[in-house]
Amino acid sequence: MATRKLTTTRFDVQPAAQRAWAYTRVSTQEQADSNISLDEQQHRIAARCAENRWTLERVYIDAGISGSTPLARRPEGAKLLAAVRPGDVVLAAKLDRMFRNALDALQTIQTFKRQRISLWLLDLGDVCNGANELIVTVLAAVAQHERGLISERIKDAKANLRRNGRHLGGGRPFGWRFGEANGHGRARELIPDPEEQAAIAEIIRLRTEGCSLMAIRDTMRAQGFPISHQLVANTIARHADAEGTA
Repeated sequence: MATRKLTTTRFDVQPAAQRAWAYTRVSTQEQADSNISLDEQQHRIAARCAENRWTLERVYIDAGISGSTPLARRPEGAKLLAAVRPGDVVLAAKLDRMFRNALDALQTIQTFKRQRISLWLLDLGDVCNGANELIVTVLAAVAQHERGLISERIKDAKANLRRNGRHLGGGRPFGWRFGEANGHGRARELIPDPEEQAAIAEIIRLRTEGCSLMAIRDTMRAQGFPISHQLVANTIARHADAEGTA
């Protein structure tokens, strides 16, 4: 009589818990905002892991890192991408904690999908499935657009300061020296430096005559101004801006 091997099923063996990796981020301006604080992000992620019985292996924290920096170029973001393996889950509290750039979001999602890695954004769910990929791409594009608007406002504010003879942070612009601080923050009065203002006029004249940036640099260095060709270019650009807003 034929015999067959009997198999037994062990009901006491539990499948290995799925590994989870958390990512949190705040920029310098957001440190004091309790709604997006690092502690709050970590608390929400830990709760979701407990709910799904995922094993939270590590929390990667990028503090003081701008969202405009691609994930792979952030110190902790790069470590996260190097650590994850197929079958893992990556969690972030919100879309904008991980991405502020539509292309970065889309490329990361596509990479995770190829590697069979789940990406959970707590405000959207698993964005590596087909239903949510469109949502995250659109929202990332909106975030990128908003950053562009913020950047334009900052540029307008700085241009207004320059028009009013004030300087906001950074090194001393060629042609000017610092006066006393005025207003709030780091804004300082700019006072024309007669010698450097004459040098600026010479730079503009030489450029009008068709001289290259390098040739202008060499000419000004011969006159005692140790400047670079990049400073020459910046000086010409500032002059053009001032002429355009006059």
